[in-house]
Amino acid sequence: MLCAVVAALGFVVADLRAKLAEARQEAELLRQPEVVGEPVGWAPPALVAAGKVVGAVVEQAQQTAQRLRDEGVGGLLWGSLEDFSRWALDQQSQIAQIAAEDGTVTIMFSDIEGSTRLNSTLGDKQWVKVLAAHDELVELYVDKYRGLVVKTQGDGHMLVFNNPQLAVEAALDINRALAATWHRNRHLRRTPISLRFGLHTGTAIERGGDFFGQNVALAARIAAQAEGGEILVSEEVAKALDEDFIVGVAKTVELKGFEGSHTLWYVEGPR
Repeated sequence: MLCAVVAALGFVVADLRAKLAEARQEAELLRQPEVVGEPVGWAPPALVAAGKVVGAVVEQAQQTAQRLRDEGVGGLLWGSLEDFSRWALDQQSQIAQIAAEDGTVTIMFSDIEGSTRLNSTLGDKQWVKVLAAHDELVELYVDKYRGLVVKTQGDGHMLVFNNPQLAVEAALDINRALAATWHRNRHLRRTPISLRFGLHTGTAIERGGDFFGQNVALAARIAAQAEGGEILVSEEVAKALDEDFIVGVAKTVELKGFEGSHTLWYVEGPR
């Protein structure tokens, strides 16, 4: 079974790259001023270069392997408040550009469920190739929905968006792309890549330039409660999504570093 899985990975990387090309075309259309409602002259963030080839993916995979050895899988979700604050302070000017007029952003954390097991099953060499393709896909959809990658560590991402709707659209698109790729290859159906997401909306940049790390930490704790394929959100995000997306109560939990119990909501999809 393992040999078949490894043999199929080459097709998966090619399939993911095809999806990236399709998504780039969609992104180009969405970025036209008449489509997104932006004034002429609006300069969106640069799209991921369309000419990337497998060699570039492998190079990125090698860098990812080093991160995995140095920092560990899933480290983002269990980072300290000081870590979150430092990461955001490093990019506070970019976050300020993403933020809404009231200074809020939607913070999203993602990681691969069961990544340690998948790494062990596939082996380091094949695993980092798939992980690099996953990273590229995540970054493309973040760019498509005008978000920002604040931090990447292991298989996890810390991301910010202007509003909850854009963040959820990105998460849904990422999930669809990964699920479709694995479903089409019978050798990989027993070793699927499944992402989990956690979202919270709150103040990111104070007028004085200080970062409010509690909101970021809350988003990370929510992501740690999610299962593969699940998009979990805070109550603030659920209220903002109610008109456009189907949301429901997932569970009530206690979150590390936060007092009391917290009701988490899941996003099923658009209405």
